Amino acid sequence: MDAIILPFNPIATIFPYQSKVWPGLTLELKGDHLLLEFPVEADGLSSAVYGGGMVRLKRAVNLFVSRDYECSDPVRDMENKLREWGYPLAAVAGLMTAVPLEHAAVAEEDTGSAGIMCCVTAAAGNAARAGVKRNVLKAYRPGTINIMLGIDGRLTPSAMVNAVMTATEAKAAALADLGITDSENGLVATGTTTDAIVLGVSQSGRYGAEHVYAGTATDLGGAIGRLVYRAVTGSLQSVQAAYSQQTRKNSQ
Repeated sequence: MDAIILPFNPIATIFPYQSKVWPGLTLELKGDHLLLEFPVEADGLSSAVYGGGMVRLKRAVNLFVSRDYECSDPVRDMENKLREWGYPLAAVAGLMTAVPLEHAAVAEEDTGSAGIMCCVTAAAGNAARAGVKRNVLKAYRPGTINIMLGIDGRLTPSAMVNAVMTATEAKAAALADLGITDSENGLVATGTTTDAIVLGVSQSGRYGAEHVYAGTATDLGGAIGRLVYRAVTGSLQSVQAAYSQQTRKNSQ
């Protein structure tokens, strides 16, 4: 399944989005947040500001916050939001973004040994190059490229780490191909200053295979890379198109 889908584009909104490759996995735009809900608890690995690390996950949320969000205690703020929404505080990973959620891009693929669903919200206003000296942040800022990755299949813990590595490489490749640079030094960006990722794995035996690697030389890693690349590209292009349209309107 090669197509990039913008399920919450105002022209053709899908409520909720039903995964084509992981039965029961849903993605829904619920006002101020995206809700990715797994049909059963999954093994999780994430850099989420709330509920990060290696955990069990039933859901992941991507909360929209304004660019001037006062971020002295994002964990407390996320807990308050979870209570407001009526979600349990456990088994959830919470991400934050200043990207309007209608620009979320989804890509999916069934490799024959796993079903993979990727959702990305992305903008590049704070694009940055890893590996060079640059200014650092003294406090948390809402992530600008957030990746939510769901895999229906069996992965070892090391393969899960490998999957995150491959996703990160694909994100960097998408930014390079789009010509996005670090404003501090003009070098090709590898991400933004506050990116985040969440991975949920079903550990289902439905496909009858266990993945011990997820690098780019494997079917699993190859698919992860393609999906993340497409979704990052799709979300960035959607944001850019909206910005260009607004700029034209303002100039008229």
